[in-house]
Amino acid sequence: MTDRPVVRSGPLRYATAERFARPRPAASEAPAGPVGAVCPQPPSRLDAVMGPPLDPRPQSEDCLHLAVTAPEGRPAPGSPGRPVLVWFHGGGFSSGAGIRDWYDGTSLAAEQDVVVVSAGYRLGALGYLLLDGVSEGNLGLWDQVEALRWVRDHIARFGGDPGNVTLFGQSAGALSIRLLMDVPEARVLFRRAILQSAPLSLATQTADEAHELGRVFAAHLGTDPRTAAPERLLAAQALTAAEQRRRTGSFLAPPFGPVCARGPLSSTTGPPAFAEGAPDVLYGWNADDMSAFPEGPQDTGSVAERTRRAYEIPLTALRRELESAGAEVYGYRLDWRPPGSPYGATHCVEIPLLLGSADAWRDAPMLGDLSWQEVDAFGRRVRSAWAAFAREGNPGPMPAPMIAWDS
Repeated sequence: MTDRPVVRSGPLRYATAERFARPRPAASEAPAGPVGAVCPQPPSRLDAVMGPPLDPRPQSEDCLHLAVTAPEGRPAPGSPGRPVLVWFHGGGFSSGAGIRDWYDGTSLAAEQDVVVVSAGYRLGALGYLLLDGVSEGNLGLWDQVEALRWVRDHIARFGGDPGNVTLFGQSAGALSIRLLMDVPEARVLFRRAILQSAPLSLATQTADEAHELGRVFAAHLGTDPRTAAPERLLAAQALTAAEQRRRTGSFLAPPFGPVCARGPLSSTTGPPAFAEGAPDVLYGWNADDMSAFPEGPQDTGSVAERTRRAYEIPLTALRRELESAGAEVYGYRLDWRPPGSPYGATHCVEIPLLLGSADAWRDAPMLGDLSWQEVDAFGRRVRSAWAAFAREGNPGPMPAPMIAWDS
């Protein structure tokens, strides 16, 4: 396939929201400022693995922004439009932003003739605090629903087919997509899903747990969360995270994240699993995912053992659940270990294979000694598989060293 010239539009404001309120839709091309802001957040705990972001951006609660990367020119005559892939970033529900240069979809759109949308959502206490009289929780998930509504209403103007939308995301973004499968308002807005290293067993809370952490947060804050300065919210968030680690012995689960009212991966309103039917799914994990995280009192063992517990076992169980619901499911395990990297096939290492550029990833320790030409050569094959799944529902053969996982 010949690479096409593309245009990256944005940041565009897809919604607005008052603090601790659900989002409201914005106009189709509402500007987000010349740079675009990211949700107030601390430094990522994965900076040592990914490197810090190289595109400095202001922090603001006016952060419900997205970027669209689309090939120039009209889709093929008679076509409803190009397949659309919508990216939700990871970051433990506490860091990251869809408009970061890491998540630029230029290569994916140019090579595969698809439209790529990367969307941000509220993080930490601003997105996931559950506190009576203040916040209902799961606001970051409702931001994602609003981003998908924006795609439904406006993506045709960028040459995309609103009837052929595939969600793809990594870590917290992948967990978000799994949760959106259970939300009727979201499920009607996408057709397929790609889950990259979804931490299904780690990053959801019961309502009781979330209420308790909300009270801990309020005590550390010591003032009204609705009017406190963002800096004070982040300071109280850090103290809440430290207290949660002491209580649970886990260094992995974030203090603020999706709230599940009825067992693992049920939405707060309790609809049946896989609202409106299960989507077809491509899922997988990286062989050394847990090399990015330190051992904790409740998470000991080798990297392989911890990766199996955190990713392989719960994702394999999800596969069985999806297939029982009639979905087509494809699995993979990424064994790509860049020479010179101490992390191996670690958490996040597949992202440069899909999104971003040499400039965005030039200081990423996880890429070791590889040249960008070597990264991009393998990435082209991975991007082809992801686009084939989005276009046809079948990724085809997995490119080595990414193995198909069918157990």
